Amino acid sequence: MATYLAVPPTEGTFPRDESAEFPRARGDAITGDRYCSKEFAEREWQKMWTRVWHVGARESQLEEAGDFVVHNFLHESVVMIRQKDGGVRAFYNVCRHRGNRLVMSEEGGVDQHLTCPYHGWKWNIDGALDWVQDPEDFPQGNPCGKLRMKEVPCETWGGFVFYSFDPNAVPLMEYLDPIPKLLANRDLKNWKRVVWLTVRVNTNWKFASDNFNESYHLPAVHPQFEPMIDDHYSTTIFEMYPSGHNRMIEKLQPSSRYQNMNEMKPLWADVLKEWDVDPAAYEGRAQEARIALQQARRKLGPERGWNHFAGFSDEELTDQFHHTCFPNFTITGTPEGLHVFRTEPDLDDPNWSTFDYWYLSPEIEGQAEVPTLYGMRPWVEAQHETALFGLAEAKIAQGDFLSQDLAVAVSQQLGLRSKGHDDAYLAEQETRIRRFHEVINDYLEDRR
Repeated sequence: MATYLAVPPTEGTFPRDESAEFPRARGDAITGDRYCSKEFAEREWQKMWTRVWHVGARESQLEEAGDFVVHNFLHESVVMIRQKDGGVRAFYNVCRHRGNRLVMSEEGGVDQHLTCPYHGWKWNIDGALDWVQDPEDFPQGNPCGKLRMKEVPCETWGGFVFYSFDPNAVPLMEYLDPIPKLLANRDLKNWKRVVWLTVRVNTNWKFASDNFNESYHLPAVHPQFEPMIDDHYSTTIFEMYPSGHNRMIEKLQPSSRYQNMNEMKPLWADVLKEWDVDPAAYEGRAQEARIALQQARRKLGPERGWNHFAGFSDEELTDQFHHTCFPNFTITGTPEGLHVFRTEPDLDDPNWSTFDYWYLSPEIEGQAEVPTLYGMRPWVEAQHETALFGLAEAKIAQGDFLSQDLAVAVSQQLGLRSKGHDDAYLAEQETRIRRFHEVINDYLEDRR
């Protein structure tokens, strides 16, 4: 009978944290109203979204003093601005005169001021009010020198700009712990976002955290991965952390779920041949080729321009490291780059959400383009692309796994509203899903 891998793992050289536990849960019910009730969505806003850290931008969008990025979340809008001292500050995107939105564009740059389009008030990039029309006409006195834009906590990590609506938010590194430690071998600040796609999807925002907290769906939804991703729980490392974040590590090898797991199949053979590993030498023992692939990438990586391989553990040269950061930020590390997913609720309807997919890539020396889910892309910061679900399609041999996930998310949203569904009936390998919902409950019930 198959058994789970021990946690913390006893083998391997990849980054780890001593707080890792095998996923366990209280048993809180996961009912359908959590996904479609406006009342539940309002509780999430009041109790959770106003207290967590949000991913607002990439630092690469803020190159010079005065560069800004706007992030709209539900009814709020935040503007993050590069300061003259090199830091980044974030403010509510609203003029304190009569409440007009200051900036309507997604990003841009100013020399010194954000100017309200309604009455022309000029707000310094450091938040100070520098100019108003007719300053002598205010019975309270000239508002310049008295009013400042309302600031929100803002910190950076790994090239990501975070902000929080909570003025007393814990420091970002404390909130993220241990994610930065687990990703320490990747120079994320200097990797470029070469794909930046936002898709509007007819499903609740929680689908992504549910989906990326397990690999149980792979055989049914992503059967094309059978020859190269081992989705079986007996070979997968599952971890949860006190902070509410989780990690799952899957080996790059044929799936142990099937009796023919050591049969050499075309997709796995193609991966091996790309790194000069002879598939024929591993016929009948296909899983053993994973180690050979690690050795080949260690040896050939530098001469092929994959210089970042030198800082990776052996496991990071092959395996997939999935980090689900509470509540809505998923980071999947592969040898080639980083898949980033951010899912956010719709302003008016909990049955809709926006799904952001970013692909971050290190530089490959000597190559102007890098491989991505959407084909070869130049190694430059990508322009923002938007689409309705179904209009963006991947162009890789493994198929469009994002569209596969989103298609199931849409059909699941329909089923979650049915009287035939009361609570999720989970396998042990799906425990991190219940754990995720229990952390939400902890916020809603003032336990966090």
